[in-house]
Amino acid sequence: MKLVAIDADVLGRHRTGDETYVLNLLRALAPLAPQAALRLAAITRHPELVPDGIEAVELTSSSQELRMALTLPRLLRRLGAAVGHFQHALPLRLPCPAVVTIHDLSFVRDASLMGRKDRLVFRTMVPRALRGAARVLTVSQRTRRDLRELYGVPDERIVVTPNGVDPAFTPARPEQAQLPHDYALLVGAVQSRKNPLLALAAAASAGLPLVVAGPAKDAELSRELERRGARVTGYVAQEELVALYRGAACVLQTSRYEGFGLPVLEAMACGTPVV
Repeated sequence: MKLVAIDADVLGRHRTGDETYVLNLLRALAPLAPQAALRLAAITRHPELVPDGIEAVELTSSSQELRMALTLPRLLRRLGAAVGHFQHALPLRLPCPAVVTIHDLSFVRDASLMGRKDRLVFRTMVPRALRGAARVLTVSQRTRRDLRELYGVPDERIVVTPNGVDPAFTPARPEQAQLPHDYALLVGAVQSRKNPLLALAAAASAGLPLVVAGPAKDAELSRELERRGARVTGYVAQEELVALYRGAACVLQTSRYEGFGLPVLEAMACGTPVV
């Protein structure tokens, strides 16, 4: 059987959308692999998080630079991988063909949406990945258009695979139907791109407090939200996130740029209105 290796280094690292994407990709592919005569391997620092049906390959390198330059190419060679899957960037000196998932090109569309260091990394690594990948996966027609317009990637190399929703996100059970629904919810990392101050103003105009569920990528912005009365939870486990969706009066989507906007889908799966 040919081996497909999936870079699952985001598992267990509280990377919100990227982690959700990889975890559910593994879950969905596991039952399909035998039908296609394929083996699947997930390369990760947290093998305990790999779903059943996927071979867990432990990654020992904690340095991102070392992982991309040496560790991943060596692992792929040792595993005899026929193809590798990655997000955003490809390792150096790949021993096999690769596909890459690009979620959005916000760092090109609006430079103010990302810090200088991250912007430099993405503007260096993403074009290189687009040149080197056999296929480019993306999650929306919008990002497909951006890939064509901004980087000249031809249509025949792009495959749009819209995000699905994790089965954990469901409406409240009848006995939970009397939840108070007394707050507005914003889900995602605290950063300027998500426009949380606008969400706070919108919630206030409706007479609702704002709950922000996501890691504080911008500590100063997180403190400002709290100073103005928002409750910032930090990263929350999936079970708690489901409860937050179900208990909210509405979910606010105020992001200035998204390739897809996974919280919209999760909220609707929980039966919660989205504004």
